[in-house]
Amino acid sequence: MSKLTADELIYGYINGIFPMADADGTLYWYAPDPRAIIPIDTYKPAKSLRPTLNQERFEVRFDTNFEQVMRNCSFPRSADDSTWISDEIIQAYTELHRMGLAHSVETYQNDELVGGLYGVSLGAAFFGESMFHRVSDASKVAFHYLIMTLRQQRYELLDTQFINDNVRRYGAIEIPKADYHKRLKAAMRKKARFTEPLVEHLFRNHPGD
Repeated sequence: MSKLTADELIYGYINGIFPMADADGTLYWYAPDPRAIIPIDTYKPAKSLRPTLNQERFEVRFDTNFEQVMRNCSFPRSADDSTWISDEIIQAYTELHRMGLAHSVETYQNDELVGGLYGVSLGAAFFGESMFHRVSDASKVAFHYLIMTLRQQRYELLDTQFINDNVRRYGAIEIPKADYHKRLKAAMRKKARFTEPLVEHLFRNHPGD
């Protein structure tokens, strides 16, 4: 069986599907119905997070340690948990990162990676894959910076695939598969550049203030 490639990932995302690995490493492609997305324009940070943002408790970096972010995301959350991020998936997404189409947002304390997230950027759509934290609020800060980037660069779609309690806290909603594909096609027709947001706009006024 051939290994997952970056080209297959691109084809999958453009067509609304994405891979996950089973416990034995077998890859399956998914297209949930309904689909979970996070409306980019309606996100606002929780009040409890705002002091962390304003005090800049974390150093935030973009795309400096992509593979390590993925490997941290691949660790089981508990003894009863399993991971869907196999070595094959890590290798394919890392290749996509080298092509400039997969990105990470990372949070550091004392130069140590303590949180972050990664995903895929195509057209004006960002497909969020996974996040992790080793320090409280580390992944939330990474997500805040992600949203600021998507807003400043005028992305139109933030896909989060499945609904769960974690993405609900960021404002995730479910939409029918047909609606998702309409939004996906519209986002694919436009271009957006994933780049670090302008810091002067991050802390002046938080959305929802």
